Amino acid sequence: MEQKKRNVTTLRINFLLFIIFLLFSALILRLGYLQVVHGEQFYKEADKSHLVVVKKAVPRGSIYDRKHRLLVGNKGKKAITYFRNNDSTPKAMVKLAEELTKFISIDTTGLKKHDLQEYFVAKYPDKINHRLTGMEQRLKAGDLYKAQIKKVTDDDLASLNETEKSVASIYKKMNSISAFETVTIKNNHVTDEEAAKVSEHMQELPGIDVTMDWEREYQEGTVLKSVFGSVTSEKTGLPSDEKELLLAKGYALNDRVGKSYLEKGYEDVLKGTKEQYELTINNGKVEKSVLKTEGKKGDNLVLTIDIDFQKELDEIAINALLQRKGKLADRLYISAINPQNGEILGMTGKRINMATGKIEDDTLSVFNTQYTMGSSIKAATVLAGYMDKVISLDDNTLIDKPLKFAETKSKSSWFNRRGSMPLNDITALEVSSNSYMMQLAMRMGGKYDYMPEESLKMDSKAAFHKLRYYFSQFGLGVPTGLDVPGETHGLKGVETNPGLALDLSFGQFDTYTTLQLNQYISTIANGGDRIAPRIVKEVRGNHEKGEPGELKKAFTPKVINHVNIEKKYIDRIQSGLYHVVYGSNPYGTGKKLSDLPYKVSGKTGTAQAFYSGPIQSANMTAVWNLTFVGYAPSDNPEIAIAVALPFMDTDKQDAILDIPKKVFAAYFSLNT
Repeated sequence: MEQKKRNVTTLRINFLLFIIFLLFSALILRLGYLQVVHGEQFYKEADKSHLVVVKKAVPRGSIYDRKHRLLVGNKGKKAITYFRNNDSTPKAMVKLAEELTKFISIDTTGLKKHDLQEYFVAKYPDKINHRLTGMEQRLKAGDLYKAQIKKVTDDDLASLNETEKSVASIYKKMNSISAFETVTIKNNHVTDEEAAKVSEHMQELPGIDVTMDWEREYQEGTVLKSVFGSVTSEKTGLPSDEKELLLAKGYALNDRVGKSYLEKGYEDVLKGTKEQYELTINNGKVEKSVLKTEGKKGDNLVLTIDIDFQKELDEIAINALLQRKGKLADRLYISAINPQNGEILGMTGKRINMATGKIEDDTLSVFNTQYTMGSSIKAATVLAGYMDKVISLDDNTLIDKPLKFAETKSKSSWFNRRGSMPLNDITALEVSSNSYMMQLAMRMGGKYDYMPEESLKMDSKAAFHKLRYYFSQFGLGVPTGLDVPGETHGLKGVETNPGLALDLSFGQFDTYTTLQLNQYISTIANGGDRIAPRIVKEVRGNHEKGEPGELKKAFTPKVINHVNIEKKYIDRIQSGLYHVVYGSNPYGTGKKLSDLPYKVSGKTGTAQAFYSGPIQSANMTAVWNLTFVGYAPSDNPEIAIAVALPFMDTDKQDAILDIPKKVFAAYFSLNT
């Protein structure tokens, strides 16, 4: 009985599966019948009426200084455009291009051989097809087109006159887009006469239109232009390395986007909202066009920079280089930050072109080029000593003396090549003692005693690691967090022998950017907060008068970290930086700033380097990178600055102090 039941169950299941098989077979046959017999009819029905969304670009947002003065705007210009329908054949586009050349001149310098070949195939298809072999004539689509292109000879191309080349240039642009897309035929130097003639003959030029285009306009010429960055052209379209990402965000291949610095970093703010039309297509023709989304100009950026102060910085840098023209010091970098909130007040970089003698902008190097910065970092070294507990407030006196080990040359302070001099932390900063800093590094490596000519036995890896870790808390050797893409981190030396660890302690080994120096001194000035430097203050909408509109976003200070040390130690170092300018020691390095009408704290720096530039006599010449960091007023800092003057032919620190003096004077004259 049980066996019979199992047999009946199996029979029923098999019967059910057979029924399911028959149903699926019928469904597949029906679908095949519809596709084969009525497929073309369905395609035609679908083609009769469907909707297409067309997007039109809008002007980018503008860029203003902190006082809402326009820096970067958009300049309107006439443009001739072409909208491609889905029935636009190569032959029709060639004919349209021929008509258009009667009314406009077109640049043909960018034409390549392949462009002319494509035009020739479109213009003379019968002539080309006669040249195909029987086998080639049976090729399909892309393969057939490749064969046709190969049949265009050099003699064919040589026969083209200038008018035909103009037609080829227009055809190239028309053929570069898909159906229901728009391309710009000409937007540079479109004359009033050209615009008028095209407008008059619009009925004879299907798809051609006269519109307004825009291009970036820089109100202050080259001032900060490199920091603003650039925008791609319609011709270049999306950057190749970001194409997939931008397409996923809704961009078209020929869209203009920010490709560097501010324009790229704030692309989502500046790009605006495209105007969108919904086209009803019937039998391949546009039957109706409905505006679905109004275009909206991009939002505006308000910078942290006062353009008047920025111009003063540029002028200071240019004049300083002119005074040194013909010497090795061919570049100068200045950065100024509000240490309380990280706002960049101004930055400039200038460089002498040794071939032409002209001074060129090099502002980007403030945050993407690095140098050994010398003694200006010593405040971080002393604080590292406190953080590592190798000195304390009750025990911080060391003997400044030359240090000579078996593995190294004699290393000493600039003012003390032979003798001994007791220094505490404040005095060590005031006179810029190398010996004091080296002894702190030795202690971090476990070595507290010293005998001349002995082997330098210390844990150099520990000293390197500790110094770099502590330095990073101030922003040295790590990204600053700048809100503009493209900054570099500086370079760390790769050797780890003990002597180089000593060099690191007084700024003679690793390299840093000028902006990193500025962040480091700002961190000390504000009491220990490492704040990301920022060049954009606000995002604002658009006002009907073309001014910045309503506030959309105000950026607040971004504290990356707080230095891991009690306030009393920061206060102590602030006192040391104050004594650099106002101390009584005759070897004090910053006294030249003591006559300013406000109190300044700071630190000078000198690092030896070797120059191998274009000057014939400068082949591996020993030079010095002179630097300065400081802030004012000392008791309530409003501005912190960093100055880097590489490749000086002197190590005298007075040679750089006139620059920060002028920077402070320029700032306070505009802010009192």
